[in-house]
Amino acid sequence: MKNLVIVESPTKAKTITKFLPDNYVVVSSYGHVRDLPKTELGVDTENNFEPKYIIPTKARKRVNELKKQSKEKNVILATDGDREGEAISWHLVKALDLPEEKTARIEFHEITKEAIEKALKNPRKINMDLVNAQQARRILDRLVGYKLSPFLWKKVVKGLSAGRVQSVAVRLIVEREREIQKFKPEEFWSIEALLQERQETRDKRQEFIASLHAKDGKVFDKLEVKNKKEADEVLEELKSADWKVSNLEQKEHRRNPMPPFTTSSLQQTAWARMGYTAKRTMMLAQNLYERGLITYHRTDSLNVSNIAVDSARKYIEQKLGENYRPPQPRFYKTRSKGAQEAHEAIRPTSPQNNPEKLKLEGPQKKLYTLIWQRFVASQMTPAVFDAAVVDVSAKNYIFRANGQLLRFDGFLKIYPMKFEEVELPELKNDDELNLKKITPNQHFTKPPARFNEASLVKALEKHEIGRPSTYASIISTIQDRNYVFRNDQKRLEPNEIGFVVNDLLVEHFPQIVDIDFTAKMENQLDKVAHDKEDWVQLLRDFYVPFEKILEEKYEEVKKADMVKETDKKCPKCGKNMVKRMGRFGWFYGCSGFPECKHTEPIKENKDLKVHCPKCAEGEVVEKRTRRKKIFYGCSRYPECDFALWDKPYIEKAEGTTKNRVVKCPECQSVLVEKKNGISCSNKECSYKKNER
Repeated sequence: MKNLVIVESPTKAKTITKFLPDNYVVVSSYGHVRDLPKTELGVDTENNFEPKYIIPTKARKRVNELKKQSKEKNVILATDGDREGEAISWHLVKALDLPEEKTARIEFHEITKEAIEKALKNPRKINMDLVNAQQARRILDRLVGYKLSPFLWKKVVKGLSAGRVQSVAVRLIVEREREIQKFKPEEFWSIEALLQERQETRDKRQEFIASLHAKDGKVFDKLEVKNKKEADEVLEELKSADWKVSNLEQKEHRRNPMPPFTTSSLQQTAWARMGYTAKRTMMLAQNLYERGLITYHRTDSLNVSNIAVDSARKYIEQKLGENYRPPQPRFYKTRSKGAQEAHEAIRPTSPQNNPEKLKLEGPQKKLYTLIWQRFVASQMTPAVFDAAVVDVSAKNYIFRANGQLLRFDGFLKIYPMKFEEVELPELKNDDELNLKKITPNQHFTKPPARFNEASLVKALEKHEIGRPSTYASIISTIQDRNYVFRNDQKRLEPNEIGFVVNDLLVEHFPQIVDIDFTAKMENQLDKVAHDKEDWVQLLRDFYVPFEKILEEKYEEVKKADMVKETDKKCPKCGKNMVKRMGRFGWFYGCSGFPECKHTEPIKENKDLKVHCPKCAEGEVVEKRTRRKKIFYGCSRYPECDFALWDKPYIEKAEGTTKNRVVKCPECQSVLVEKKNGISCSNKECSYKKNER
């Protein structure tokens, strides 16, 4: 009898086919085959939260094909080894009317011949604890989304939606933004001394910089010197001071390699090094996994198989030498409380598969290289630095200089990281020094940084919000819903509607957006997955009080004041315009609505005080797209369609107080300001005015 192996994706099916004999047929379900309906709640809250699953229209044809293919065959379900993969297998059993007792479920975390053969020798039944944990998560999200969203439509504006985990992520971003808004910078000063050794025996006396560190034996706080006056007082006290080495410490500093990647650390590092969004990183990793090049990419475990460790150590010794391979293997401890220890960290399926050996290109090659380097480096020796600390006394002040030189690169040979080498002169205690220059530098404290995708993933992981498989979708969803946007610095900022919705949820549904409550819920879902908690009871404990609060809030909460009067007149009917809140923020709408449906955007444009070079009537203003990207256009739009992504180059017109847009002397297009100077906005023109 033939064997039918069902997986989720065609790429995965193609890879697995290579490892199996002819009596195996590997096919793809193309993802989920059953889900809750979109047009209704789909959960019977009165009957133990029984879900109403349907086969979506787009999956029906595929399900019918799989039914035909599964007849008179041994069906083997080989979906991914996490909760979602387990749920897909269960849904396949139900959708294809497969006999549960006779249907084999196999599990593996890397798509290699050895892993597939081992899995086929050890089939099991579907793990209903994992399925129920996934069902509970899906139903929880459905209950919050389908019950709370209509409340937002009625009390704020139509079209809004709420999510159990996404709302907490928005809260983190909104609260960070408010910290920034409230922040008041504090002035402080640092003082640096450029010093020179006095030894006459050398051809050239070496110089180095030391920074103010202590006074009267007390180490200075960063904000100790608060203003120019205090900085000048320090400089005055140091006049005529003798400078000499008061203490010298030299030691060896070892920098250990980092562990192999988890989902979170991969997303953070891919963002930091290559600018990849979490969503893009996971799409690339999915493809690498399905092609059999890396292990499963949704994991919070740092476990690595002994076979993989031994293979990495052999590679290191063969290619780099014994100095780069430590005497004993390295093992890393997983810190995440709910980590699935049966999984491994993300690693190449074979360390021998050097990136240069594989036929990979572009972003795929970059991500594979990163994963390969990080794993191989995790089994290497430390990098060794010669570190020195020099304290220099000047009256009752101490200045400190730190030096660092790389002595042995160790794991840095495979996994390069930024570090600064600072060479200090060969000094000894009581050496006298020459002061070449002393410089006070003004600084101001900075507000906390807005989250980028990497730092938000780190915060979600720290607070145990979501799980590895959900980070990318959380970040995508809050942007798709327009609660948050990515600014020009690729940082996440809340939109106006994000503030409004967050404030309403925090005030009236604090439990939904409570960070600790959300983390506790994740831990309870983990308990369901390990058969330590009943999933129906978990849902009941959440839903009963939630439903009661929701009923109360429908009566208690008045419709938010989303309409503001203005003196602006409607150009169509002459009635006053009002400011209304919509899904994308405030806009002008006619007070005569619905009879008059005229609307206008609220222009928050920055006038450059220069006439439009195209129509000569309008003004050039700074504008923003719906996604907040800056561009420059005519104030008379849509009558005039002049627009540029870069700021036009402007200078004063001779003999007047007016500004003018400067045009290219070669093609008469508008000149624009670039990072490296002034250049022509016409891409076909190579004119450049100057370099900055």
